[in-house]
Amino acid sequence: MKKKVLLTLLALTTVLMLAGCGKDDASEDVFIPDEEQAEVVEEEPVEEEPVVEEETREGMYRSELTNEWIDESLRNQRPIAAMVDNEKTALPHYGLSTADVVYELMNSTKNGYITRFMVLVKDWGSIEQLGSIRSVRPTNFELAPEWNAVVCHDGGPFYIDAYLENPWVDHFSGTFSRVDNGKPREFTEYILSGDLEKNFENSGVDQEYNEYYEGPHFQFASETNPVDLSEDSSSLDCTFIDLPFDHNQSELEYDAASGTYLYSEYGEPHLDPGNNNTQLAFKNVIIQNARYQEFDDNGYMMFYTKESGRDGYYITDGKAIPITWSKETDTSPTRYYDMDGNEITLNTGKTYIAFVGEPFWDELVIE
Repeated sequence: MKKKVLLTLLALTTVLMLAGCGKDDASEDVFIPDEEQAEVVEEEPVEEEPVVEEETREGMYRSELTNEWIDESLRNQRPIAAMVDNEKTALPHYGLSTADVVYELMNSTKNGYITRFMVLVKDWGSIEQLGSIRSVRPTNFELAPEWNAVVCHDGGPFYIDAYLENPWVDHFSGTFSRVDNGKPREFTEYILSGDLEKNFENSGVDQEYNEYYEGPHFQFASETNPVDLSEDSSSLDCTFIDLPFDHNQSELEYDAASGTYLYSEYGEPHLDPGNNNTQLAFKNVIIQNARYQEFDDNGYMMFYTKESGRDGYYITDGKAIPITWSKETDTSPTRYYDMDGNEITLNTGKTYIAFVGEPFWDELVIE
């Protein structure tokens, strides 16, 4: 009996000693009988993605129009939106290859549905020659305010009068230089160096973004992690675009060497004599399916820009994806969405935006 009690006391002492060691030294292993021992699974170490610090450059910032580096002094400067004639007689165009964003849209239901350019330039102080400058349409007074841009043109039909009353519309009309190029007068007006500075000074129009600016138009991908549309299940190969613009036969062909789409019209590459005959080229291409209304028998018309869920395409680096586009107000930027409803991200560089009239949408060629 004494022996049994003694063994019991020894066992109790051992348990107490083990418990005490556990409290004093957490690193000591406690014996667990095999039948009660739990399986120990070692977790794989989590590999954290390296943090890539955003690049900075002294005295520079990334343009809200292209995401390219430009001088810091331009950060708050409003862009201009210049109306450029697209008749064959107006060729060659000067300065378009230096523009940040180029719109091409039908200007009339006459003359083979002729198009006109609206080109946006952020650093307008560097312009040496841009144009030739031509008249404006109501559509442009709904698109330019998206960028808080000042419209540069030479007149327009009376259909624009109501738009000129809007406080968010600023414009300069017929106040630019004439160039003796041997052409009829309507093809001789250009924005030359110093013209815009004089216009801003004489008009009192804000040079900097004002209260009607609703912020950047696009969201851009990092240059270290560019957009790869091949990852989208709806992506298409796209190395050639034939736009249904019968008058001038606009085309864009992908140049893999530069990673841009080269623009041609009237059967020839579009070259800029004001920039060493550089061909017009774009990193991003956006094509919008748009309804329009015709005002009269003279062909005057305008696109419906304030729409929701309209079809389109976003194209970059040899690939295209279907998108939708929406715009709420005159001053709100048009937003573009992929088929999952996410706002698209653009690659760094210049952008071409085409409005294709709804009746001609099925004639658009993407291959």
